[in-house]
Amino acid sequence: MIVLRAFKTELDLNNKQRTACVRHAGAARFAYNWGLARKQAAFANGEKSPTAIDLHRELNVLKKTELSWMYEVSKCAPQEALRDLDKAFANFFRRVKEKKAGRNVKVGFPRFKSKKHGLGGFRLTGAIRIFEKAIQLPRLGLLRLKERGYLPSSGIHILSATVSEKAGRWFVSLQVEMEVPDPVMEDKPVAGVDLGIHRMAQVSDGTCFENPRALKRSLTRLKRLQRVVSRRQKGSANRQKAVRQLARAHFRVAN
Repeated sequence: MIVLRAFKTELDLNNKQRTACVRHAGAARFAYNWGLARKQAAFANGEKSPTAIDLHRELNVLKKTELSWMYEVSKCAPQEALRDLDKAFANFFRRVKEKKAGRNVKVGFPRFKSKKHGLGGFRLTGAIRIFEKAIQLPRLGLLRLKERGYLPSSGIHILSATVSEKAGRWFVSLQVEMEVPDPVMEDKPVAGVDLGIHRMAQVSDGTCFENPRALKRSLTRLKRLQRVVSRRQKGSANRQKAVRQLARAHFRVAN
């Protein structure tokens, strides 16, 4: 049967590739914010809300004059960001209807993206090739992988590749269609697993796995780094450096 699967792994970028990824993420963020402002202006003027296709056509016109810098990145980055904006509005109106119907759902209007919580990411489509040690993306070229041999290179149809940044590290996530064999029932021993709080897992055969308590073991370091951030002057380079150190510590705990 054909299934949709996602594979995510970390990239090993050099300075030039890192700069190119930052530009792509910036272009996607700009397109999303620009499209959101256009939709809000259309609503205020009583006009029909422009679709992602309409916004992309307007953006292509602006590229020739005001936004010539966008020619440095793949056209997929802003195009996919505008599609995400359409999905955000569709989800917003769907939740509004569910709220009116009496369901307990959280309704939030789409908000502008900011670099305050990270550089974000971007999605690419088109000619994407996978190798054992690298992945080839449009306009970015061949990017090395830190985890070799994890991404499947055959028997798949690649739909898209999403590149994202987290705590100074860059990742690529692939959405693929692949064929997997139907599950076969086998006559083997069966065990039940109970996930808990005091213990991470308890198996019915008596085996237990203790909770690693990564957060508890790292709270002292997190508190110290948070104090360093609070003591730095807002807007200074030292504060940005401290924020990055704190983000890396949180990322390590989450992993």
